[in-house]
Amino acid sequence: MSVFKLLNNGDKNRRLMALALPMILSNITIPLLGLVDTAVIGHLGKAYYLGGVALGSTIITLMIWLLGFLRMSTTGLVAQAYGANDNHTQQQLLIQGISLALLLAFFAIVFQQPILSLALHLTEASEQVQMYCRQYVQIRIWSMPFALTNLVLLGWLLGRQAPKAAMWQLIIANIVNIILDLVFVLVFQWQVQGAALASVIADMCAFLVAATMVVNQLRQQNDFQFSSLLSHIKLQGISRLLTLNRDIFIRSLCLQAAFSFMTFHGAGLGDNTLAANAVLLNLLMLISYALDGIAYYAEAEVGRAYGQKNRQLLQDSVSLAFAWSAVVALLFSFGFLIGGSLIINMLTNIPEVQQTANHYLIWLILMPVLAFGCYLFDGVYIGAAQGRVMRNSMVVATFAVYFPIWWLLQGYGNHALWAALSLFMLVRSLSLAWHYYRKLRLQIPY
Repeated sequence: MSVFKLLNNGDKNRRLMALALPMILSNITIPLLGLVDTAVIGHLGKAYYLGGVALGSTIITLMIWLLGFLRMSTTGLVAQAYGANDNHTQQQLLIQGISLALLLAFFAIVFQQPILSLALHLTEASEQVQMYCRQYVQIRIWSMPFALTNLVLLGWLLGRQAPKAAMWQLIIANIVNIILDLVFVLVFQWQVQGAALASVIADMCAFLVAATMVVNQLRQQNDFQFSSLLSHIKLQGISRLLTLNRDIFIRSLCLQAAFSFMTFHGAGLGDNTLAANAVLLNLLMLISYALDGIAYYAEAEVGRAYGQKNRQLLQDSVSLAFAWSAVVALLFSFGFLIGGSLIINMLTNIPEVQQTANHYLIWLILMPVLAFGCYLFDGVYIGAAQGRVMRNSMVVATFAVYFPIWWLLQGYGNHALWAALSLFMLVRSLSLAWHYYRKLRLQIPY
């Protein structure tokens, strides 16, 4: 079916909106949380407060996103089991994912000091920024068992095409975080430590909400019994999950290497540049989470297509998601062109940071159009459970594009970082799109 026919197909568009809109609405609360963190800390009057939170949250985000395969692999494999109406496999994936999440959280807490010391060693941030970074990380690390388990629960809900349940988990948790941010930082004057504690409590709330919703989903399965869940704590059948996790981990490692290098190297360009990049990267997160909402639709539908062995469903779902992603990307670019400076001035009242952020705003305006394809096709390949393709695309974009482009342009300072990031996103988009149109869309037999 052509793109124009798909866009005029009411049933398919309603299904896309039913799956994507709840996730778009909930995902927007995630960068809004980062924006509130930035705005609250940014009004304390010193750039090193904002720099410390930016660096600390980057370290925690790096750890969580490196383990983001817990969400992605769960979604892809559960979506295929859901399409095949295989409840046993869905339950097995839930228990195995949670067990793996708790094990990884244990190691993160035990090795927190070496991880933090290594991260700070790689940056040239000022002494004040490093001090506040340590304060943030040493509190926030205790949310890891909840944060990683939440990834599995969220992935499981999305795989079963329950986006409203996932939506409420994210919205409630982020509302709690925003409220506590304001209270702890502005009312109690706990500064950076208050922002970190707010995030820990929010992750606990998210776990309670998600666990309740998962239990409700399990009770809808006719053959479900709580006693049977324990039988899934075993190694049998875990090889496919671990293989997919390995490939997505490598993909996430490369992605975080690019973003972390931008933060750490930006720290060496001065506190104002570090703070300005923090503002712009939070706005970039706003783009990514909106586009990820449509990618979640692609994950669920592509996984269902594989479970049902339905090639037409695969092709229609990807084409429709691509069209909507392009529309959303253009709207974001236009919005940043018209109101980007106003948004920056709302996020911080520090004149030097405002001026620096506005100087690099052009890169943010271009980014949605350059990057929307990589968000979409990541969702496609997660649903297809083909982590190897995602891994290879990311490795090429990171080591053949991102770092070489930065090295060639490093004399241009922060512009070199943004140019490298922009081309990194574009190459990911083009390479995944090429593979899909040449290979993946024809893999499922009619």
